[in-house]
Amino acid sequence: MTNRRARTLAIVTLALVLPLVVLVVVRSGDDPRGARSVSAPATTASAGTPAPTGPAIIVPGRPGESAAVRAAEEIGDVGPAPHNSMDVWFVRMMIPHHAQALEMAELAPNRAADPDIRALADRIRASQGPEIGMMRGWLQNRGLPAEVEGHDHGTMRGMQSPEAMRQLAAARGADFDRLFVRMMTEHHQGAVQMATDLLKVGSDLTMSEFANSVATEQAVEIARMRDLVAG
Repeated sequence: MTNRRARTLAIVTLALVLPLVVLVVVRSGDDPRGARSVSAPATTASAGTPAPTGPAIIVPGRPGESAAVRAAEEIGDVGPAPHNSMDVWFVRMMIPHHAQALEMAELAPNRAADPDIRALADRIRASQGPEIGMMRGWLQNRGLPAEVEGHDHGTMRGMQSPEAMRQLAAARGADFDRLFVRMMTEHHQGAVQMATDLLKVGSDLTMSEFANSVATEQAVEIARMRDLVAG
């Protein structure tokens, strides 16, 4: 009787204790931090060329060539190219020289009889107007004034006198065409000589390339004007 009662007590005790043991074991395997949301790992940037860190920069091309667009980080701050006094003198003289060519060319649309003369004047305006802007920018970039105090621009090669300019403005039709060709030919010849002189003594690469362009393009236009007269 005593033995049976002892066995019964042991079974009841085991039945009560075993679930507690299992519960302890299960709980010890749980994450003590409890259920938490886990942030996804940060995604990396997609492969490819990184976006530029700065604005795009327009790089002027050589005369006759288009400008190029490059990322800002590709351009070093190298400052203006070396130049000498003859580069500066050429730019300061060529600005008013170009300005007189534009003045003559602007007379053509309402005065010239020959459409080829009007077309030539249009080309002169289209090329020499922007070139004046480029030359002014070249001086400004170097902190140099464009004007030369006390200099008489009328003494430059090819420059036309005020009286000749008045005669051209007063002319019409065939008379205008003849005067325009004669005066612009002389004017271009002066520019070609000025550009050729710079190529011998200048040190700035940009101005040397520009002078070469002036000499080449204006020589071509001189040949065109001679053909117009011959025709």
